[in-house]
Amino acid sequence: MFLINDLIALLAANLILSQALGTSTIFIAAGSRKNLVATAGVITIFTTVGSAAAYLIDLVLQPSISDLRLLFYTMVIGVLYAALLVAVYKFGSRWFEELRRYIHLSAFNCAVMGTLFTINKRASMDGTVFNLGGYVTAGFEAGIGFIIAALILTAAYRKLNSSKVPASFRGFPAMLVYLGIISMAVYSLK
Repeated sequence: MFLINDLIALLAANLILSQALGTSTIFIAAGSRKNLVATAGVITIFTTVGSAAAYLIDLVLQPSISDLRLLFYTMVIGVLYAALLVAVYKFGSRWFEELRRYIHLSAFNCAVMGTLFTINKRASMDGTVFNLGGYVTAGFEAGIGFIIAALILTAAYRKLNSSKVPASFRGFPAMLVYLGIISMAVYSLK
């Protein structure tokens, strides 16, 4: 049990604290249209295929060992990460150097792992979602949601990094405040 707690603490520190809730990846995506398309596409692949694998894990996982779900999800994302790197290297070797950066950024992003746990929670609350189609659809929707979030951030990226913003507030701090305001606005629409 201590091993599980330590693993969860390490992953939480990595996924939440050091990645700033996924915003570092979204900032890279917002930097240019090329980055946006590549990062959003790879994250959508990870959320969609990862959701299908999460369905199989949730189907097989016994309630007595459900505490290991995080470990299994992490292993699935790791296998998917390696498989995507190999596939790009084999079939798109001329784009490998460029695309591997986006694969590295996207694989263990909290948007991917959070999607798997969110879908699992929705499936446990509503049994009709607990099928392969429901998992894959929800994973694809999460990828599209990331694209929309990146587009919203792209709209303000240049203005929040301009010389009109005070130097101490420019960049990451301004983006976090902007994201907080946008999050509150979107949440109020529920």
